Amino acid sequence: MASILIRCYNDPYLRVRAVLLMDLIYWLMLLKAPHLGIKTFYKALKHFESPQQVFLASHNDRINAGLFKKQTLDYLKTDDPSLVQSDLDWMQADDCYILTLIDERYPSQLKTISDPPPILYVRGDVDCLKDPQLAIVGSRNPTTGGKQNAQQFAADLAKLGLVITSGMASGIDAQAHIGALEQGAKTIAVCGTGLDRIYPAKHKSLAHQISMQGALVSEFSIGTAPMASNFPRRNRIISGLSYGTLVVEASIKSGTMITAKLAADQGKEVFAIPSSIHNPLAQGCHYLINQGAKLVSSVNDIVQELPEGVLNDILPKKNTHSIKEMDKTGSKVLKCLSYEPMSVDQLVEKTKLSPQIVSQELLLLELDSKVEKTNAQGYVLI
Repeated sequence: MASILIRCYNDPYLRVRAVLLMDLIYWLMLLKAPHLGIKTFYKALKHFESPQQVFLASHNDRINAGLFKKQTLDYLKTDDPSLVQSDLDWMQADDCYILTLIDERYPSQLKTISDPPPILYVRGDVDCLKDPQLAIVGSRNPTTGGKQNAQQFAADLAKLGLVITSGMASGIDAQAHIGALEQGAKTIAVCGTGLDRIYPAKHKSLAHQISMQGALVSEFSIGTAPMASNFPRRNRIISGLSYGTLVVEASIKSGTMITAKLAADQGKEVFAIPSSIHNPLAQGCHYLINQGAKLVSSVNDIVQELPEGVLNDILPKKNTHSIKEMDKTGSKVLKCLSYEPMSVDQLVEKTKLSPQIVSQELLLLELDSKVEKTNAQGYVLI
């Protein structure tokens, strides 16, 4: 690998890039070591100060560290960048990134969990990883009502400027992503495969939309196939990236419940939507509520639990018109409402505002406890 630096010696910019690339190569190589889990990786990082120093250390120093099994020690004798060539080749695309834990683009909220992934593969808008996020998760085989709830909550939260994070699985996950995408908002899918693989395969088009409008994220190296053990593992990233996790529908024994537990263990808010006691997919939500999760019947229930200042930070990003203009449009919508339900279409016709602005202002008025949504999808004054 020293030859990389020699070729770039006369160009300071290339020399810096070469050093950074070498550093990344060592991170990738160390993570590919056999019998080396995340805990051992971080112990090695603490002991040797950097992945590069692990490889540069003498064999005896590595033995004396008492961290590595024989197969790992044998692997560490190698110094072969070709072991990670597929990762480096993948990274050549304009929208593909590999972030180490010390990269300034690595999301700070994820660093706070007990076992953050040392490396993140990202395809799409890498900057949105640092934006305020809300996770929406649930069953792969939801009811019709569950699908509607996932999509509507995602849409309403996205209107406020929150990034919707989920796992791109069938069912609730997919509906949450779609709800955000249809609002022209950002959404993040945390995958259980390498980002050169799409799972499930039927979500290839959805994955493309997400990467164009938000980001695909994975801790798994390029070429990693969909293995059952990878999906519960990636759930800690979904909850770790987010301020809270909304469970829409879930059975008691499910990956969704793992995500909810991880969120609680990480000190994050857990939200759950109740449903009929005769719905098997309501059992997980009811259990979570009994355990202290917040019962959710509207977006306002979630917004109330967001850290102070979050909405103030994200609302200006979402609105292209000034605060005064927002006040005017909100007042215009409010004047048209009464105690008889009125639909969005009716309000658009009366106010002459766009459907997007009317929907946005209705949500803000709902959060301000001035209006409420009826079962007939209309709005009335409170």
